[in-house]
Amino acid sequence: MIPAAAASGAAPTPCVHAASFAFTRSISKPMNDLETSRRRAAYRAAHRGTKEMDILLGRFAAEHLPAMDTAELARFERFLSVPDPELQAAILSGDRQQATEFADLVAAIRSHHGLPGERPRD
Repeated sequence: MIPAAAASGAAPTPCVHAASFAFTRSISKPMNDLETSRRRAAYRAAHRGTKEMDILLGRFAAEHLPAMDTAELARFERFLSVPDPELQAAILSGDRQQATEFADLVAAIRSHHGLPGERPRD
């Protein structure tokens, strides 16, 4: 059977899927190393394994990664290599002793989510 468009002599309308368009666009525009690293860090931040950490780190990354330079991004990637239980304890407890190397990053994440500053010790 011949499609109606072909039978009438009109050129067939190409089938364009959104996914193939996005894929074609990404191929035609090569990414630089910094952009690739940002995307990788954003994915790692938003796919931690627990919903709580996905939200805490993923939302922070979505807002702050575009402004990070190479050194800040490398430090954030090192931060992401810390196991989730340690990160979660540091972020949710507000205790600077939990994350000595990344204390300022933990404070920035807490501030981003509206969590109070360092908790006083009992």
